[in-house]
Amino acid sequence: MANVSPTRGDMTSHPDVSEMRARYARMLGGRDVALVDGPVFLLGLYCAVSPWILHYTTSQPALVTHNLIVGIAIGLLALGFTQTPERMYGLSWAFCAVGVWMIVAPWVVGDSPDTGVALNNIIIGGLAVILGLLCTSAAAKSATRT
Repeated sequence: MANVSPTRGDMTSHPDVSEMRARYARMLGGRDVALVDGPVFLLGLYCAVSPWILHYTTSQPALVTHNLIVGIAIGLLALGFTQTPERMYGLSWAFCAVGVWMIVAPWVVGDSPDTGVALNNIIIGGLAVILGLLCTSAAAKSATRT
């Protein structure tokens, strides 16, 4: 009868170890800020639904449409960061620009927004700029490594 019980040997002697290491390195390459993808998506989701959460759908109808469209765009950008990070992290500077736009949008798009509406967009914009800078710095680090 053959001995088919699992052994607890060292993996370094396995003949495919170098190929597996190379495959994992290729697969994980450029994923320095994988933890940023989730918060970026959640920020986009919150941006899209914030008019209904803060109940300013009737007082600022133009800003409602604006936040919905920008929130969807941020969510799609986050999905792009997740799916093809080596291509999309080069666009993280655009995410910083979206953050700056969100900060000034209540006064450009809205009609004399109250403090809560303005503060909501300022916080969303500030977080977008911070997360965009994190993505940009990670993209710069991975570009210098390769």
